[in-house]
Amino acid sequence: MNAGRTARDRARAELTHEIKAAARRQLATEGAERLSLRAISRELGMVSSALYRYFPSRDDLLTALIIDAYDALGATAEAAAQESENDYPWDPLATWTAVCSAVRDWARANPHEYALIYGSPVTGYKAPQTTVEPASRVPIVLLGLLSRAHAEGWLSPLRSAPEVDGVLADQVDVLAELAPGVPRKTLLRVGIAWTQLFGMISFELFGQLVGTMDPADEFFAAATRQMAEFIGLRRLAAVGE
Repeated sequence: MNAGRTARDRARAELTHEIKAAARRQLATEGAERLSLRAISRELGMVSSALYRYFPSRDDLLTALIIDAYDALGATAEAAAQESENDYPWDPLATWTAVCSAVRDWARANPHEYALIYGSPVTGYKAPQTTVEPASRVPIVLLGLLSRAHAEGWLSPLRSAPEVDGVLADQVDVLAELAPGVPRKTLLRVGIAWTQLFGMISFELFGQLVGTMDPADEFFAAATRQMAEFIGLRRLAAVGE
């Protein structure tokens, strides 16, 4: 009986994978707004009632695709950080650059999935709480990098930055839970850099840099380095200076 359940589970997992693959193809041709369970069932040769046993609604399928996209992007960022953090001596600026570049590379390789999670909201869709943890993976990587840099003396103090108070201080304190001990001024700048990173990628993917910073390779590299300096990450050569 256990073997039977395992076979059924395996068959269900395989069909779930096929459904999501068909949905991603539809995203590429039709966009998220026109995602249709009936169209997917026709492509796969299924009756729609059978597909609804896997995904009861369009929103359930959208949620699954969104979680997959966030997880794939998060895993890419985590792998880039891990590879760079194994270097000796560790260079936090190199790790920052590696993570940012990996995020951009994933977005360029998966533009329709990127658009699903960072493009225009889908009309009528409200993301459930289950998407929050996957969506947090990239910020957690960046905050983990910052936390280590702070602990090992790689962060320069931001003496000229204004104090963070009021509602903004409460919001920044949420980030402090993942990077304890890091000053609010620095955490705020990480939030700014995080939005800047995805803003640059979105501008590139959605054609907003055509005629100016296109191709964007040199622009992205320069901006990434300047974001690191903005946060206060020190260069390897600056140690001991």
